[in-house]
Amino acid sequence: MKTLILILMIIGGINWGLIGFFNFNLITWIFGADLAIVSRMIFAIVGLASLAGITFLFKDERRA
Repeated sequence: MKTLILILMIIGGINWGLIGFFNFNLITWIFGADLAIVSRMIFAIVGLASLAGITFLFKDERRA
């Protein structure tokens, strides 16, 4: 689960970087304007993964 969350966070970070540097939205480009609802769902999933990723900051990995 941790790996999936990290992958989604990386995808979101890459997309935000592309938007910031080149004004290019990768998710919208992949799914097109016709599937805007799919793009919104992906953005929501990536956002939820990022919220779940916050917990990684507070977990002590040294404990088993």
